[in-house]
Amino acid sequence: MRKLALKDEILLSIQQPARYIGGEVNMCMKNKEDIQIRFCMCFPDVYEIGMSHLGIQILYDMFNRWEDVWCERVYSPWPDLDALLRREKIPLFALESQEPVKNFDFLGITIQYEMCYTNILQILDLSGIPLMANERTEDEPIVIGGGPCVYNPEPLAPFFDLFYIGEGETQYEAMLALYRKNRAAGGSRRDFLQSCAALPGIYVPSLYETAYQEDGTIASFQPVEEGIPQKIRKEIVTNLSETYYPDRPLVPLMQITQDRVVLEIQRGCIRGCRFCQAGQIYRPVRERSLSFLKRQAIQMLDSSGCEEISLSSLSSSDYSKLPELVTFLIEETARRHVNISLPSLRIDAFSLDVMNKVQDVKKSSLTFAPEAGTQRMRNVINKGLTEEEILYGAGQAFRGGWNKVKLYFMLGQPTETDEDVAGIAALAQRIAEEYYEIPKEQRNGKCQITVSTSFFVPKPFTPFQWAPMNTAEEFLRKAYLVKDSIRTQKNQKSLRYHYHAADVTILEGVLARGDRRIAPVIRRAYEKGCLFDAWDEHFDNEKWMKAFQEEGVDIAFYNTRQRSTDEILPWDFIDCGVSKEFLKKEYEKALAGIVTPDCRTQCNGCGAAVFGGGVCFENKN
Repeated sequence: MRKLALKDEILLSIQQPARYIGGEVNMCMKNKEDIQIRFCMCFPDVYEIGMSHLGIQILYDMFNRWEDVWCERVYSPWPDLDALLRREKIPLFALESQEPVKNFDFLGITIQYEMCYTNILQILDLSGIPLMANERTEDEPIVIGGGPCVYNPEPLAPFFDLFYIGEGETQYEAMLALYRKNRAAGGSRRDFLQSCAALPGIYVPSLYETAYQEDGTIASFQPVEEGIPQKIRKEIVTNLSETYYPDRPLVPLMQITQDRVVLEIQRGCIRGCRFCQAGQIYRPVRERSLSFLKRQAIQMLDSSGCEEISLSSLSSSDYSKLPELVTFLIEETARRHVNISLPSLRIDAFSLDVMNKVQDVKKSSLTFAPEAGTQRMRNVINKGLTEEEILYGAGQAFRGGWNKVKLYFMLGQPTETDEDVAGIAALAQRIAEEYYEIPKEQRNGKCQITVSTSFFVPKPFTPFQWAPMNTAEEFLRKAYLVKDSIRTQKNQKSLRYHYHAADVTILEGVLARGDRRIAPVIRRAYEKGCLFDAWDEHFDNEKWMKAFQEEGVDIAFYNTRQRSTDEILPWDFIDCGVSKEFLKKEYEKALAGIVTPDCRTQCNGCGAAVFGGGVCFENKN
C-alpha cells in the first residue's frame, strides 16, 4: 500500500489536496524491483492544467508500456503547498509512488508556454535539484525539456541537460537504451549526454557555445566538440495511425480544465497563418485513419467513464474524413449519453447540420477567430477568410438558433493601422446586423457578441519572427481604440469587449525570442518570488522589470527591434522542416498583402516534404 508523502494535517490545510495524492483511475503502478529506469513526467503548472494536456497522456502511456520503465507524474505545487514544502523541508514528490523526484533517473518537463518558465525553476528547487545543469552531480536526474517552447530553448538552456525537439514518440526508446548502456559501462553523466547528442532531435546545450557581436546580435553558434551536429532536425511521427495512443487515459479525481476524452485527429495545419507558430512547426499535416479514431474513441470511453469526447487538432474542419467521423461519434455518444465537443472548426466550413446535432439544446455560444478586423489585415496574416464568409457563417449560425458568438482578434500585427484596429468593432457590428435581419419572431432572444483581443507576439519559425513588437503603451492605445469604436456602433448594447494584459505580452515576447542571456533574468525573477506568471492574480510585473534591470538586459533589444533577415537568430540551429528562405518569402508577401494558398490547394515549397509523408504526398502514388 502506498504511503502518502503529505501528512493528513497538511492535506487538510491546503486547497484541493486531491492534486497531490495520485490514485486516479488508470494510474500506472509497477513493482520497483522490476524497474531499471524511473522517469518523472512534469507539467510545470497546477494539476488541473497539466492533467488536461494530451501530450503527457500519450507519453505516460508510451513509457509505461515498456516493462523495465516506470513513468510517474509531478505538477507545480500551488503557492499554499509550495510554502509548506519549504517550511517543513519536504522534497517534491511524484504522484504515483509519492517518492522524491530527485530519486528518479529522468525528469522530463513539457514546456507549453513561456509564462511557465519560473515554475520550471520551482520544480527543480523544491526537488532539491540544482537549478544550473553544470552544477548537477552523477546522482541527480537528467533534466529534459520538450514541447513547443523548445523550438527556441535558449532562454532556458542553462537549466536543462538536454532538449527533445519534436514529437516524443520516436527517440525516447533509443535514448533509454543509451542510458542503460552507459550505466552498465560505468559511464558518467557527461558521457551519456555526449551519446545523446548523436540522436536525431536531441539538443545538449552544454555542448554548444554562443558568441556575440558588439551590437548584441549573435556572431556565431557552434558545437564545442568534434562530432556534435551543427544543425538539429525536429522529430516527427510519419504514420499517426501506427503509433502510441492511450487506450486507458488517466481520469482525475477532481474537476480539471478539460475533463473529457480527447481524440487527436491530425497534426499540423494546411492553412499557413503567418502569426501561428504551431502551423509551421507541426508541418506537414498528417491525419490519423478513420478506423484508428473509431477504435480509440470506443476504448477510451469504455475505460474512462468520461461524459464528453472532444476532437483535437489545429483545424478540425480540414480533417478529410470529418463527416464520417462525426457521424460515427454522434451515433456512439447518443447510445452512451455522452457529449461531443468540436473545437477548431473554421467559420468558412461551418456545418449547421452537424452543430445542431452535437450542441446542447441551450445553444451555447460559438467561437470564431477572424484574427483581424479588415480584409487587408487578414490578407497580411494569410488568414484565408473573407468578410463574406465570416458574415455568411455567422448568419447561418443565428438562423440555426444560436444567439451568442465569441470573436477572437489580435492587435499589433505587422503593418496594422488604426483603420484596421477600428475595423474590429465595425466587423462585430456587421455580425450583429446579421442577427437583427432575422424576423423578430424567429430570433432566439437577445444577441450577444463578445469581442476578445490578444496582443501579437512574434514567434520563432514564423514569417513574423523578424518583426518588431508593439510596446505596452501602443498595445493599450489600440485596445482603447477598439473599446471606443465599439461604443460608437449602432448595436453597441449587443457587443462586449475584453482584452488581455499588455505587461504579460511584453514578457512573453522576450522569453519567446530571447537567447541565453535571458536565463539569469528568469532565475532572478524566480528568486524574487515570481511564480505562476500565467495566472493574473500571481503575475508581478514590477518584480520582472527589476530582474531585467538588475541583470542589465534591455527588453527593447528583443522586442521592438526590427531584426534583419540576415541576422543569426537564437533558434537557427534547429531545422523544423520549414526553410528560412520560405519564411523570408512569406514575410515579404505579408508586407505586400499577398495571400498564399493552403497546402491542399497548392504546394508552396515550404520544405516540409523532406519528412516524406503527410499532405505533401497525398496525391502521389
